[in-house]
Amino acid sequence: MSDPAPTTAAAPTSAPGVVAFQGNPGSYGEIAALHAVAGHADTRGYPTFHEVARAVETGEAEYGVLPVENSLMGAIHQSIDLLSETDLHVVGEVVVRVSHCLMALPGVELGDIRRVASQQPALDQCTDLIRKHGWQPVAAHDTAGSAKNLAQSDERDLAAIASERAAQLYGLNILQRNIEDEPFNYTRFMILARHEPAPSDAPHKTSLVFAVRHTPGFLVETLNELRGLNLSRIESRPRRDRAWSYLMYVDIEGDARDPQVAQALAGVLRKASYAKIIGSYPSAQGTVN
Repeated sequence: MSDPAPTTAAAPTSAPGVVAFQGNPGSYGEIAALHAVAGHADTRGYPTFHEVARAVETGEAEYGVLPVENSLMGAIHQSIDLLSETDLHVVGEVVVRVSHCLMALPGVELGDIRRVASQQPALDQCTDLIRKHGWQPVAAHDTAGSAKNLAQSDERDLAAIASERAAQLYGLNILQRNIEDEPFNYTRFMILARHEPAPSDAPHKTSLVFAVRHTPGFLVETLNELRGLNLSRIESRPRRDRAWSYLMYVDIEGDARDPQVAQALAGVLRKASYAKIIGSYPSAQGTVN
């Protein structure tokens, strides 16, 4: 599979406002937020994914970005579960190239490092370097937070793994760039808003979640309603209100306004015991760094 072209992803084109993201400035979530809305936008970090969604629901932020999957680590389940619980609409998506940097306090050299801090997924994505040097991994709440905490300390045996932007924001020295084990490392963020996206001729995705009766063959019958469409993602998640029952999350390549897609969605809605269209929105046509 070839890497996506390095262009800005599809996003809303309405008047920009505050875009909420999870984490500290310099996080990959902030990078997604900076590219979520055409034109200049203010960004604001929140401690959790729930607080990002809440900020959009209350109008504290006009948009929010939530990571839903990583090309190496798979689905980010906490965000995916939120999509079925909120009344917000997905109005676009951003794909961010995750390029990790090893950073330390000014004057610290590679041989001084004994420990390295970052969010656990970032540590897991850089295991080759960590094992090579025998460093002790230290789990942090988020990548940029580990950089911020390091900048506020005097720990000269500690390094952080975060984005290049984080190093710039917190005055840290980059010791190595592109330290991730695999170069094909991208995170897909969904852009949330209280309103539906404006009609557009751009290529679209349609995301939905549904549940079916626990009857032999009924899931297959429901999925057959989507035959002829390209499903770019399909995943099951346990329901929180019923043991051993599952929600199916599906991404379809196509606009819900297209007759073939609309007919397929109507078929799923007829068969499903629960169904919700999360959004039909312009799909990302490239990546941001």
